[in-house]
Amino acid sequence: MLVNIIVDLSKQGHTYTLVLMVTSTAIGGTLQYGYNLAIMNAPTVFIQNFVNETFLERWGIQLRVYEVTLIWTFIVSIFSLGGFIGALIAGPMSVRFGRKKTMLLNNVFLLSSSLLALLSRTAKSFEMIIISRFLVGINAGTVCVYILPPMYFGESAPKHLRWAVSLSSAVFTSFGLVLGQVVSLRELLSSEPCWQYLFASNAIPGLIQLLTLPWFPESPRYLLIDCGDKEACQWRLRGCEVQREELDEILQEQNETKGERAKQLWELFTDRSVRWQLITVAVLSSVMQLCGNDSIYFYASYVFQEAGISAEQIQYVTIGTGMCEFTACILCNLLIERLGRLMLMDGYVLMAGWAVVFTVALSLENMVTWMPYLSMTCIFTYILSFGMGPVTGILPTEIFNQTTHPATYMAAGSLMWLNLFIIGMIFPFLYCFVPFGAVCLLTASYIQMVLPETKRKTLSMITKEFYRLNNTWVS
Repeated sequence: MLVNIIVDLSKQGHTYTLVLMVTSTAIGGTLQYGYNLAIMNAPTVFIQNFVNETFLERWGIQLRVYEVTLIWTFIVSIFSLGGFIGALIAGPMSVRFGRKKTMLLNNVFLLSSSLLALLSRTAKSFEMIIISRFLVGINAGTVCVYILPPMYFGESAPKHLRWAVSLSSAVFTSFGLVLGQVVSLRELLSSEPCWQYLFASNAIPGLIQLLTLPWFPESPRYLLIDCGDKEACQWRLRGCEVQREELDEILQEQNETKGERAKQLWELFTDRSVRWQLITVAVLSSVMQLCGNDSIYFYASYVFQEAGISAEQIQYVTIGTGMCEFTACILCNLLIERLGRLMLMDGYVLMAGWAVVFTVALSLENMVTWMPYLSMTCIFTYILSFGMGPVTGILPTEIFNQTTHPATYMAAGSLMWLNLFIIGMIFPFLYCFVPFGAVCLLTASYIQMVLPETKRKTLSMITKEFYRLNNTWVS
């Protein structure tokens, strides 16, 4: 947690620069992912009416309910396709421009998106909303919880704070969810006259990042290993020179990768020495969406309506989902250094259990009066378990060396966004959580059998543990 980071830094006589860097990066980065997930749910009816009115005015066509739902689903899911493109370009851009400059340049997509959203109503064009959501998806895809911020944090933070600093990106994602849900209340911006301002409000965090992030330094590992910049040895992110043991670790990695350039994605797929590391990252990044958690925020109104919650209460109940994930992420920060991999496994096991209970509650809601409340509790506990379990954003920096980071994050992010698009398209037509529960149970089994513990271990130690699996694969 950030409080722990501040206390730890003050004990060592360091400044709060690291904390400020994390805040600046996350406000314009992972917070955007959560915020843009959350703001799509509340104005559902207004956007559907806008689409219907546009068709009627242009072509004199009155759309049927399923047609409006299909267009709305595409507007929601195009965000994921944009994220997929953002994940693909994040790796090459981070190598070409560096981690920090890429995040700054990425705000071009965000500000363009906000402008289109703001003008869409005046122009009477729902197509502008689609393009806007695609562009903000590119922005979120580049800086979401699985791409640049975790890479930047993982390469910048001291080893003993690496997990906590990197997991702060997940805290800001969940904070973005809560913030988006609060701003989306009918009393604020989620009203018929104001929905375009709601979609354009994501420009504010981006502007904050543009004003603050330039004052912070680039990742020392990127400067020293990728650029060969010896001045990185005098890096002053924490208000003093890099500590001797940290510098030794960076220099050791530099020697091991000497003469190697950053690997391309296709090179990573053909490298047998990292086969199981790549499979592990692919599985865990895919499951983050295949478990259905993030789609709940897209379609919270549908989910709680199916659960039997009254229409007047849904917008307030929805805030509870964001608060659950926010609370779980903070608890995860407190416990991750003690429990490590165990949190990943237990989180998915709990999710599988709650998915089954939720499905049973849905089937009995018309028979038992208190079942809607059980259904609502299941949704909250499902999200709470997700926040406590899938702490996978930092994993690539733990199990891959510097030359493979961009390609690894590109692969992980692409899979995450592609699966979010698939789940986003089919989620409204699913009437149970059993498939999600099965995915979670299989993932917990995989973690138990394959993923080694990584806490307080160097890269060479973790690589040795994967060596046996990779050799088994080759043979």
